[in-house]
Amino acid sequence: MGKAKKKSKGRVHKLPKTKCCASKSRCGRCPIRMLKEGTLPEGYTVKKRVLVRADGKKATKKGLQKAA
Repeated sequence: MGKAKKKSKGRVHKLPKTKCCASKSRCGRCPIRMLKEGTLPEGYTVKKRVLVRADGKKATKKGLQKAA
């Protein structure tokens, strides 16, 4: 018998990295690129190549998952 594939529920949003890797071509999860495109989660911004919350606190992966 074949294995059944699970279908995903809706489109999964890419979460940004917490720090930019400074790649010249900008990877798909680069916070700088996402900020420019407007795809960064609400309440987040980038300062000195590091993803931070708009209120100035550090951005955590757990907090990003809740925001996305």
